[in-house]
Amino acid sequence: MTLKIVLEPSDEGGFTAFVPALPGCVSEGDTRDEALKNIREAIELYLEPVDDDFTFAPNVESVELTV
Repeated sequence: MTLKIVLEPSDEGGFTAFVPALPGCVSEGDTRDEALKNIREAIELYLEPVDDDFTFAPNVESVELTV
């Protein structure tokens, strides 16, 4: 999966990174490389399924798609 990352210098120093396609997926780092490493981890956590995310009504079908 390829995602566009927005990387911008922070006023306080370092960098802030966010993923427009994943609302609320934001991270930062003291260096560009650290910010990119941190946003990669944030993306992985953002996309990680959580057991309680899959509580559905009895007649709902769950289907997996690879993107």
